[in-house]
Amino acid sequence: MTAQEVPALKAAIRASSFAVPDGQPVAWGLKALGEPIERRVYGPDLMAYQAARAAERGHRWFLYGGRDDDPTALQRLIDRLQARHPGLQIVGSHRPVFRPLTEAEQDDVVAMINASGADVVWCGLGAPRQEQWMQQLRDRLEPAVLVGVGAAFDFHAGIVSQAPPWMQERGLEWLYRLSREPRRLFVRYAKYNPWYVAAILRQVLRERRAATR
Repeated sequence: MTAQEVPALKAAIRASSFAVPDGQPVAWGLKALGEPIERRVYGPDLMAYQAARAAERGHRWFLYGGRDDDPTALQRLIDRLQARHPGLQIVGSHRPVFRPLTEAEQDDVVAMINASGADVVWCGLGAPRQEQWMQQLRDRLEPAVLVGVGAAFDFHAGIVSQAPPWMQERGLEWLYRLSREPRRLFVRYAKYNPWYVAAILRQVLRERRAATR
């Protein structure tokens, strides 16, 4: 829903090669609209699955992101990923400052990533920063794949706990995260959750009326 208010985010999502439903309510909404969605593509699960494949196949990773309030977070993520997936090659990482980069800083980041020899760049800045960053720099980066996974960095680093499976399956992950980080997430969920439900209902009703004409 943020993309409805941030044109740059909407443009970045539309320009991406793939945009998948990370949240369970989004997957349900798409199903209600007749989209052929079997299940959501949960960022932390995707990252873990690809880490196992990368360790087996020798794919090299670069990690870009991490919490701005914890300078140790990115290294903790690297240590835990490599402990769980022996052989995983993380050839570089960078925790950017929490503000728009200057042109010189962007040039330095591009040079750093390209020099690393990475095959995949995982971006954990959170929306809308990660989507806009990937769109801005993807044509300058040599790695063929850029993946935005947001909070997956915090989950795999052990900084933030994930919701129990039963809550994830019932679309209640937002409630669990709200209970853990109320100050950061209350305004977001109070604003966007009702807006999302209303938008889906309007679209479903609109399509049903159109189908009966």
